[in-house]
Amino acid sequence: MSEVLQRLAQILEQRKQEPADKSYTASLYAKGIDSILKKVGEEATETVIAAKNGDKQQIIYETADLWFHCMVMLAHQGLHPDDVLQELQRRFGLSGLEEKAQRNG
Repeated sequence: MSEVLQRLAQILEQRKQEPADKSYTASLYAKGIDSILKKVGEEATETVIAAKNGDKQQIIYETADLWFHCMVMLAHQGLHPDDVLQELQRRFGLSGLEEKAQRNG
């Protein structure tokens, strides 16, 4: 995994132990899964709009926000970015159609 993702995953785990008034991430954890998912949805929408507008810097910025909030969601669920990367690795060599059929089968 990327060094950046690894370090961020460690920080997100640490934030679970911090007071909600000292950290944005800790405040998200304290508010619970509904608030975390709301942020994921908001950031996904902002990413789509940035892509539609074609502003490359805004796409990067919004995608970073989306990835961050997805990582918060993963950590809240007891998952790690490595879990997602392993799934992507598993899909190498499969067509998207084959992979989807395996999930639905």
